[in-house]
Amino acid sequence: MSIMRRVRDITVATLNERLEKAEDPVRLIDQFLWSTREDIIQAERLYQQYAGHSNHLKAQWLQAEQQKEKREHQALTALKAGEEQLARIALHEKASSEERSAQYRDLYEQSRQNTVELEEQLRQMRSEYQTVYDKREYYAARMESLRLQQRLNSRYSGVGDQGANPGTMFRRLEDRISDMELEAKSFQDLRRMGREFASEAGQTVQSVIERELEQLKRKLDKEGWSS
Repeated sequence: MSIMRRVRDITVATLNERLEKAEDPVRLIDQFLWSTREDIIQAERLYQQYAGHSNHLKAQWLQAEQQKEKREHQALTALKAGEEQLARIALHEKASSEERSAQYRDLYEQSRQNTVELEEQLRQMRSEYQTVYDKREYYAARMESLRLQQRLNSRYSGVGDQGANPGTMFRRLEDRISDMELEAKSFQDLRRMGREFASEAGQTVQSVIERELEQLKRKLDKEGWSS
């Protein structure tokens, strides 16, 4: 069982899935990094506590071992001196030291195993943090590219607008001037046609008058009038 109970809204197992649906992946990654960083800090503190506790247990274990060896040596010395009762007392204390040594040794081994497990968890969390941090830099670069592209699109959004396109604007102006020129030319043509019509009409009337005049002259000649 893990020493640390890691309960988070975002885990590395679900991060990739959530990134696919996230509107702001950088913000989601930052939340993961912050949560992971908090876990790392707590794990480091716990590791320091375990390390200190393990050192204390090891010291107690080694001290009990020394006491055991010392009492055994005292028992031998008492037997050599013929003091069996002192030897029994020394052996009794040796047994107590041996029991205490075994107890502290078991506690130390358990603490050492927990420390090793915690070291592995720290390694995994740091690896996760670095991996996701690198991914965060990649997504941040993509988001910045997208942001700049959006600003570019916004800045030149009027390029495709006929009213804002210089080429289109000048084409429309050219068309308008051409229309005005055609209109002016049309008026000129109408005036010219009017003058030509008046001239033609005048010539026609003059021709009619001359023709009638000749008719009247011929009539007078028939009647004996001379000019």
